[in-house]
Amino acid sequence: MSANTPGRSSGQGHKATGNAARSEENRRPNSGKSRGAAGNASASHSTTGGASRSQKPKTSARALAVKVLSAVEQDGAYSNLELNRRLKEADLSPADAGLATELVYGTIARLNTLDYFLERYVAKGVSKLQPWVRSLLRISVYQMIYLDRIPEHAVVSEAVNLAKKLGHQGISGMVNGVLRNMIRNRDELRIPEHLPVAQRISLEHSHPLWMVKRWIAQYGEETAEAICRTNNEPPAVSVRVNTTMTTREKLMHEMASTGAVVQASQLSSDGILVRSGGNMALTSWYRDGLFSVQDESSMLVAEAVAPEEDQLVLDCCAAPGGKTAHMAEKMHDRGRIVANDVHAHKRQLILDQAERLGLSCIDAVTGDALDLNERYPKASFDRILLDAPCSGLGVIRRKPDVKWTKSVEDIEDIAGLQRELLDRVAPLLKPGGILVYSTCTIEPAENEVMVADFLNRHPEYRPAEASVWSESETANLKVVNGGIQILPQYAHSDGFFIARLTKTAE
Repeated sequence: MSANTPGRSSGQGHKATGNAARSEENRRPNSGKSRGAAGNASASHSTTGGASRSQKPKTSARALAVKVLSAVEQDGAYSNLELNRRLKEADLSPADAGLATELVYGTIARLNTLDYFLERYVAKGVSKLQPWVRSLLRISVYQMIYLDRIPEHAVVSEAVNLAKKLGHQGISGMVNGVLRNMIRNRDELRIPEHLPVAQRISLEHSHPLWMVKRWIAQYGEETAEAICRTNNEPPAVSVRVNTTMTTREKLMHEMASTGAVVQASQLSSDGILVRSGGNMALTSWYRDGLFSVQDESSMLVAEAVAPEEDQLVLDCCAAPGGKTAHMAEKMHDRGRIVANDVHAHKRQLILDQAERLGLSCIDAVTGDALDLNERYPKASFDRILLDAPCSGLGVIRRKPDVKWTKSVEDIEDIAGLQRELLDRVAPLLKPGGILVYSTCTIEPAENEVMVADFLNRHPEYRPAEASVWSESETANLKVVNGGIQILPQYAHSDGFFIARLTKTAE
């Protein structure tokens, strides 16, 4: 994953439900204050006790981070999955697990900036280094520039010791020389002010140049820079209240009584922001089905579908089931939701969600969403949700890998699939019904341009007239073609597009 070479293809599939880019299960771990939930990442395995820890090979936070980053670069591993796997194996203390998490996500997020600085001090060039050496230097420079609690001498000492352990004396000497030279020239480790705007934004906020140029053309310089800046912020933790079991006010009161710092979401009436309080997925409230962990922007999707009791609803690309469950809660668990996914193991995720939340109206099925029009009669459904596979450019805060693994060609390819999916499922909606098209990207070609094209080719459809969002929810959002475009900086939530369309005739 060298910043000097094109990123690897994500391989996130052109099957209708192979959308790892938007899948909640594949997103980076959430946290309160630290990047990516450093403390939370370890919480699920730190309860095993000291006995198990002593039986496992001893490793350090930095060594673990180097191994994760090397696997991401060499093997195309997903950073969050690889990190979680290695954390479970190592069983670090919560503090060390937090540091490892910060180093992994922070280094990936700041990749091209770190390499920009390193290029001046690595004689043969960063790209010529062994992957593990490159990762070691990157995490070291990340600590020096972006973390203010670790003394520089400690960074160098740890890096040299790790280089000796993983390599040999020559490599440790090179690492020592590079890092000490950078410290001596600390004042030079900044982005030049005279650079062209796109290049400055690319290096200052660590995004690929092609992506920055594209966003400048689409949104203007100021908005493009705000997108990039926000993408480097740690993602907030938000939960969605299961309104079939409790109310937001009651749950907030219970959470606050235990010392958690919470506040009501301004974006969704079902959402709660958790500013501190530990790993929400390990609480009794979660186990008992009182809430689900979900980003605020994502919560607006079920609100757009606005399913009613006793309706028949189709969720085309449903796994892992967060939006499916939210729709079931909106229906008070009365009616039927056909929740489709192409993979059998992901179907099980949907069923697991439904069981935990006490929802019985969800019928999880397996199949390619491109074939749904062959499996169900025309005009079968009152509501259809197509939460489409997409480039995932709206969830970079949670999945920084996306910045370096996507290309213009990926956007073009996925747009073709989205167009075909819309055409296939459009006949399945009843006249007067609602079709919601949503993505977790900010790319116009996948969003408003896609919907405009669909409406031009399907005169039986039009933007839905009645808005289901309150004025406070959409006050700062871009409204287009019966939908809304959420940029990451609007509510410091995920970038999302949600269009609400209605069918007027056969």
